[in-house]
Amino acid sequence: MPELKGKKANWLKIESFLMKGRAFIALIFVLIIFTIIVPNFVNSTNLVVMTKHVAIYATLAIGMTFVILTGGIDLSVGSIAGLCAMMAGGFINEGITIGTNTYYPSIPMVLILTMAIGTFCGIINGFIIAKFNVAAFIATLGMWYVARGFAQIRSNGLTFPNLVGRAELGNTGFPQLGAGSFLGISYSIWIMLVFMLVAIFVTRKLPFGRHVYAIGGNEKAARMSGVAIDKTKIGVYAISGFCSSVVGLIIASQLVASHPMTGDSYEMTAIAAVVLGGASLSGGIGSIGGTVIGAFVIGILSDGLVMAGVSSFWQQVAKGIVIVFAVIIDQVQRRLQERVSLSQQVEEKENR
Repeated sequence: MPELKGKKANWLKIESFLMKGRAFIALIFVLIIFTIIVPNFVNSTNLVVMTKHVAIYATLAIGMTFVILTGGIDLSVGSIAGLCAMMAGGFINEGITIGTNTYYPSIPMVLILTMAIGTFCGIINGFIIAKFNVAAFIATLGMWYVARGFAQIRSNGLTFPNLVGRAELGNTGFPQLGAGSFLGISYSIWIMLVFMLVAIFVTRKLPFGRHVYAIGGNEKAARMSGVAIDKTKIGVYAISGFCSSVVGLIIASQLVASHPMTGDSYEMTAIAAVVLGGASLSGGIGSIGGTVIGAFVIGILSDGLVMAGVSSFWQQVAKGIVIVFAVIIDQVQRRLQERVSLSQQVEEKENR
């Protein structure tokens, strides 16, 4: 009997390990499938293009990871990205009118103003959730509508085209953000790498990161331990808003145009990437590295379906299945962890 219990405990640990590494396993599986289906799928050109696409998902998902680690959710990230894209387009093409004067900000100022807008939207989310105890789902859903509405209002539903600026106004160079590169690597990929490294440092080394995990693990215990719950929650939603603004800027720069529906449904992609990467929707469990791998799974799946000639309608079906599958895995992981914990407690009692 003790041997059977020991074997059962070992199997539970193996299953738990496989669940935690599910994103990497899924990534290998997806690569193998599309390598078989699509000729020359894995080559340098395709990998660079796919990584550029993944960089957008990963940057958005990194911000979402902080939110989910606290046990929250942010449904507004896609619409904030769209709002920021439209604000940047308006700054470049129409400038800022103050009284009878119109000021055309330089591109660095456009970036700063746009990122400030996205961060401010995130702060509003966090403030409503923390100070008024509104469910994150409801608060961010409201921001989803508000941000998307303001994106439409900014141009009466029209697109800001040809965001190249004018030399005489000193606002040229915006397309470089999406098309430029450093050491042969696209700026969007560098941004993803920098965000990933900074986020890993924050979650592993700084008190803020420990507080984020503590809140997701047990908010009451964290509050009794002296964790600033409200400030931390506002902080994670501000981070999410900031990441959303950067994504909106990258997309507008790559397209050299901004559209009110930029980032549509990106919130679901970000959530799926985070959960596929090993995070729990109940909070307290997850990692930035896992999220980035999860974003690679989503990005390669999307691009692989396009290269395989699958229609856009079936692509939506596939993404929907991935999202549902990710949530199911989250529930299975939670049950496995409970079983592993119970098994360990039984072993400790028997060893005494």
